[in-house]
Amino acid sequence: MTANNNVGGRNASESDFDILYEDNHLLGIVKPVNIPTQGDASGDPDLLSLLKEDIKERYQKPGNVYLGLVHRLDRPVGGAMIFAKTSKAASRLSEAVRSRRFDKTYLAIVHGLPSKRQGRLTNTLLKNERTNTVSVVAKGTPGGKEAILDYEVIGTAAGDNLTLIQVTLLTGRPHQIRVQLSHIGCPLYGDQKYGQAFNKPGQQIALWSLYVGFPHPVSREQIHITSLPPDEAPWSLWNRQSYQELARQF
Repeated sequence: MTANNNVGGRNASESDFDILYEDNHLLGIVKPVNIPTQGDASGDPDLLSLLKEDIKERYQKPGNVYLGLVHRLDRPVGGAMIFAKTSKAASRLSEAVRSRRFDKTYLAIVHGLPSKRQGRLTNTLLKNERTNTVSVVAKGTPGGKEAILDYEVIGTAAGDNLTLIQVTLLTGRPHQIRVQLSHIGCPLYGDQKYGQAFNKPGQQIALWSLYVGFPHPVSREQIHITSLPPDEAPWSLWNRQSYQELARQF
C-alpha cells in the first residue's frame, strides 16, 4: 500500500504539510528541510510539535495529541518520514526498526566518485555529544557503535565533479550517511559539518529521504512511502524522470 489520504471523513490535503500516507495509526509526511525533527537547544519550531498542532486543528481534537517519533532526519535533511499516531503503533514500529524490518533509502549528491560503483560500508562511529559531531573510530572503541549502509552510484555530473548515490541504511546512527561517505572521500554536497573543504557556507545539504517501508503495525500490510527531491540545484542536475524511476522500484 502506498497512500491513504482520507481519514475520518476529512481530507488530509488540508494539512499544512505534504502528506504521503495517513490512517488512524500512522502519519507519513514530507519533512521540510531545515526544521528540527524534535525540540532542540535552538528553540526553533520543531516538526513533531508542528504536526501535533496540525492534527489537532484538522480533526478538532480536544486535549493533547499523541504523536510518536519512530525515526529521525537531521535538521537540514528533507523527504519521506513516518510518525505513529498511537502508542501501540509506536511500540510496534520501534520493534520493526530494531529487527531491521524498517527500510530507509536515501538519495545523496556527493563530491567525487566512490572507487566502487556499489558496495557496503561498515564502520564504527563515535558521537561527541559536546560538539554534536560523529567520527569514524577503531572497532572496539568504548562508546562506538557499528554503522552499516549499502550504496549504489546512480549517475555523475562530470563537469561539476558530483555524483548521485542511492543509499540504503542497515543501521540508524546519527549523521551516519554524512560521516561514512565523507570517510571514503565523498562528502555530501552542502554538508558544512563533514565537508567544509568542499562546500560553501549557505549551501543546502543534498541528502533526501526517498523511501520508507515497513509492516503496518496493525494490519501487517507492507507500507511504502516515497518522496522525490526538490526540483532545484543541485538535484536538478538530474532530470525528474530519473528520480521517478528510482521511486517506482519500491
